Amino acid sequence: MTAIVCFIALVIATLAITGWAARRSQGRSGVYAADSALGPGQNGFAIAGDFLSASTFLGTTALFFTAGADMILYLAPFLFGLCLMLIWIVGPLRRMGRFTLGDVLAYRLPSRGLRIYIGLSTITISIAYLIAQLVGAGMLIAILFGLTFEWAVVIVGVLMTIYVAFGGMLAASWVQIIKAGLLISTVLIICVLALVDAGGLSELYARAANTFPEGTKLFQFGGSGMSMFSTISLVIGVAAGTMGLPHILIRAFTVKDALAAQRSIAVGATLIAIVNGFLFAIVAPATVAYVMGDPAYQTETGAIRGGTNMVVVHLATALGGEVLLGIVAAVTFATILAVVAGLTIAVASASAHDLYASLQKGHIDERKELRVFRFATVASSALAVILAIIFKEQNIAVLIAMALGIAASANFPVLLLAIYWRGLTARGALIGGTVGLLSAITLIVLGPEVWVRVLGNEQAISPLEYPALVAAPLAFITAWIVSVLDSNKQSVQVQTA
Repeated sequence: MTAIVCFIALVIATLAITGWAARRSQGRSGVYAADSALGPGQNGFAIAGDFLSASTFLGTTALFFTAGADMILYLAPFLFGLCLMLIWIVGPLRRMGRFTLGDVLAYRLPSRGLRIYIGLSTITISIAYLIAQLVGAGMLIAILFGLTFEWAVVIVGVLMTIYVAFGGMLAASWVQIIKAGLLISTVLIICVLALVDAGGLSELYARAANTFPEGTKLFQFGGSGMSMFSTISLVIGVAAGTMGLPHILIRAFTVKDALAAQRSIAVGATLIAIVNGFLFAIVAPATVAYVMGDPAYQTETGAIRGGTNMVVVHLATALGGEVLLGIVAAVTFATILAVVAGLTIAVASASAHDLYASLQKGHIDERKELRVFRFATVASSALAVILAIIFKEQNIAVLIAMALGIAASANFPVLLLAIYWRGLTARGALIGGTVGLLSAITLIVLGPEVWVRVLGNEQAISPLEYPALVAAPLAFITAWIVSVLDSNKQSVQVQTA
């Protein structure tokens, strides 16, 4: 009952924030970018809220539960990617753009086709990222209320549609800011309780090792069984994909200038590093020590109730009973709601400001564009719900890593070249980005995660679990070759004329 009360209180609070934001989000600037009125500290907390998602809190702890120290392969590259984003991307991005990534490319390479491409790429990446968040939310609500997973996901889809369609970026930002503070506090509470109950860090590790079937191998790398090639591809994909995530990059437009955007990333990276450190060092080992092997958290077949993505929720029950379960469940749900709201905004703004606006001739009616934004919110929510039901058995962190692989192959090469290489042409960016996008999606579909685990085939056509190490270089090379050939043709035409 405590968990349900906390959950309902959180939903009411977030709906109140949405109502408040709806009265202030007038026009495109308010809906897309919160009128660029957030401070660096506020935006930094919101960025932390975007990153500290279901993948971090639920998925990576589940990975440690099953594969041990390999969890760090999903955490450390995020921070590395953020640092590179701070150095390479966010300053120029803020100076070149206004609302979306399409604005950035249009500033450097005016092209309707390229703007349509970046809109479609943004939608694809954001939907892929959304799937993982909805899987986590659906599992959580199903456990709390005893609902089926399908109905739980539908409830989340309806809520995120309301937040985005009415509150826009301002509502999403404040939900993220509040959620980040709650999540940091909750992680610290779990850490303190685990250390006190175990009698110290070394005792906690000893208890975890004694519980884990393979003992101290829990703290050694290699538990996931990935090949070296897949490991490198995962790390590159997460780091480079971080610099291509639309819902993170558009946060640069919610502050007044490039310096504020860079300070936002610095604040966000610091908060993320603190939380990730506690999760890896204390919370994840505690899930093994307190949840593994306990019949209270198992089904009749011996599996973890709700799936391994829920082990940190069961840890809360083990350490703090119904009260801490309620707090953790509510905070986890807030985590997911905040992230799905940001992702939905990325999808809807790309649909309205990049796709719809690019297909119109002459003056763009702002009211019509905002209607398209709200229609795209509903459509993207419905699509994400359907796909989440299809992928419900998959680990959240793995789903996120696949989405990051697409971002690393489709968005990152085009953005980096557009910012730093004068020789890039619109045709080169369009074809290079398209090659990266399609090759990443194809490799994911033909790989073990989708072809075998989702579609049920016996053997994968492609052995690659993560596509970035192949697809991202293809995008860079294609963009370079096409741009060079394109520039040569233009040079010949000028000389002939």
